[in-house]
Amino acid sequence: MTRTYSPTDQEVIVLKSAWDSIHEMVNYAIFMKLPRTSDAELDFKTEIHQQLFNVLLTDFLSAPSPWPFGLKAPAPGTPRSLQSILFQLQNVGQAPILNPSGGDTVLKPLQAFIDWLETECLVEKVWLPSIELETDIRVKRVEFIKICGNIGKHNFARLSRVVGDICRILEANGDKVSLDEGYLVIEEFYDWFHNNVFSYHSSAIAEFLNNIRWGIYDYLRPEFERSITWEGGDPPRYSYKYPAGSQHPTGKSMYWGLMNDVRSEPFMPRFEVTRFLKMRY
Repeated sequence: MTRTYSPTDQEVIVLKSAWDSIHEMVNYAIFMKLPRTSDAELDFKTEIHQQLFNVLLTDFLSAPSPWPFGLKAPAPGTPRSLQSILFQLQNVGQAPILNPSGGDTVLKPLQAFIDWLETECLVEKVWLPSIELETDIRVKRVEFIKICGNIGKHNFARLSRVVGDICRILEANGDKVSLDEGYLVIEEFYDWFHNNVFSYHSSAIAEFLNNIRWGIYDYLRPEFERSITWEGGDPPRYSYKYPAGSQHPTGKSMYWGLMNDVRSEPFMPRFEVTRFLKMRY
């Protein structure tokens, strides 16, 4: 018998997916350990870790087709940053189930990140020597992040869509180039926007993601306290009481994992990045 996913199951799956994705991106395997939590700056362990962070972030900001688990897809014309798991997280915050009064703990850090992603940055005097072009480029942050992530992930033969995006961005900034020229500037675009602009923003991006993770933790703690049942023994055994709306085996499995995730605080503390890494682009 095929079972459908209840709204409770869907909320659990979305929260678990977001939690796991952020855990993959913001951790001490990719970043050096924070020396302080205020006026902070995060450093990647290597350039490869920076590339991996960009690739994982691009996947996080991309949508499956179709959406699984019966999740509703964003409507046509939805902002690009919301054509991703962020849309599903927004739905959780707007109509919370596991913690009906706690939606804002998810929504507030989420909306801050969405607003940042949808903001246009201006990069002046971008030099693309292969086509002898110097130009100012204005582009939404979410766009260059995903372009660079896809360049870092795919080989040259699989970048036709990326080339089209680069040509579209250049044309929107007053410089019409051919697709052939677009292929020529792939590495140069990557150098400007990954090695320079993305590198500059990486600490702030990590802060946004970490704040979302802490928001999910704060949202789920009351549910954890309601759910956990200690059963004695040495060492003590425990179980969780599933919420009333939980009905699908996949949702129940992810619920158990999610409750285990929030048994203790996130391993990376709350931190605030120095303002000097939030002033440009």
